[in-house]
Amino acid sequence: MKELQDIIKTYNKLKKSGETIALATVVRVAGSTYRRPGARMLMSTKGEIIGSLSGGCLEGDVFEQAQEVMNCQKSRLVSYDTTSEADILWGSGMGCQGIVDIFIEPLLSDNGKILMSFLADCLQHREPGVLVTIFKNQAIENHHLMLSPNENFTTKITDSSLVKLLLNHSKNAQKSGKSFHISTHNIEAFVEVIHPPLSLIIFGAGHDAIPIVYFAKQLGWSVTVLDRRPDYATSTRFPEADTIIISEYEKLPKSIILDKKTVVVIMTHNYLYDLTILKTILPLHLGYLGILGPRRRTEKLLGEIPEYEQYKKDLYAPVGLDIGADNPQEIALAIIAEIQAVINNRSAGFLCDRHLPIHYDNNG
Repeated sequence: MKELQDIIKTYNKLKKSGETIALATVVRVAGSTYRRPGARMLMSTKGEIIGSLSGGCLEGDVFEQAQEVMNCQKSRLVSYDTTSEADILWGSGMGCQGIVDIFIEPLLSDNGKILMSFLADCLQHREPGVLVTIFKNQAIENHHLMLSPNENFTTKITDSSLVKLLLNHSKNAQKSGKSFHISTHNIEAFVEVIHPPLSLIIFGAGHDAIPIVYFAKQLGWSVTVLDRRPDYATSTRFPEADTIIISEYEKLPKSIILDKKTVVVIMTHNYLYDLTILKTILPLHLGYLGILGPRRRTEKLLGEIPEYEQYKKDLYAPVGLDIGADNPQEIALAIIAEIQAVINNRSAGFLCDRHLPIHYDNNG
């Protein structure tokens, strides 16, 4: 998410300066690869590069390919075979044993402006949008269909039957929240769900909340800090936070959206405040709810909430993964990692103990 945010920010800057720009997107992979479909890299003729497509082995050649795309203003598909045999030819020792298809397109045209505007718009909503990229069909010049979070769609594809087909796939992707590759009607396309930033709300503006905000922003999350103390909930203490709210916990402001797309960490360090917050938000079935403090303290809190047993499974307490965290920075890392695991439906174990492929549950 942070990568896409940086790409959009840089695109807007380069567009104002009049530079020629291209966007490379991983649209299909086979086998083991470093990045998955949806990874992007923005490039300019003057050498600016934002984002990545691999661990560093493909970027140089993709940049050279992009120079030609920017010169002729015509999109192209490039394919890289990183299996062991091909790796000898590259001479880079990658050994990823996978194939990566990368679609490179110029962004100076109206199509490019519409694409980047769409991506930026998706990040402003709580609902996902869907981008369809046709990357294999020489007869089609317009490569995209875009389904907005409000379910309106935009495309310059003129084949009405193809538009209908792609729109149906887009709606399915938007509903499931999962991206996929399609091969039909003599085309190959990547149907990609553009998810909005994860919304994190932290109750409590203590010193230990500062590194949580920092780590969350490094991942591109949208972060809100709420505390009743005006001396604590300040932009000086939390310069990276998107929103800082000073409020009593008994009646939360209407601007706070608490639903399955929201993740919450409670860390007020005050028993009564925690109890007040828990009584309000525990029944809401959030995307994640963690509370700082010992297990015995949390059990006492829950004991004061009627019918808490039906909600107990939705609560992560003590909060964070077991990584031996001790200081605020380590604890913040454990908390952020646990949230990441929960939203991706992962067990958060060691990868060396995982018998399925690393990206088995991921899109693409």
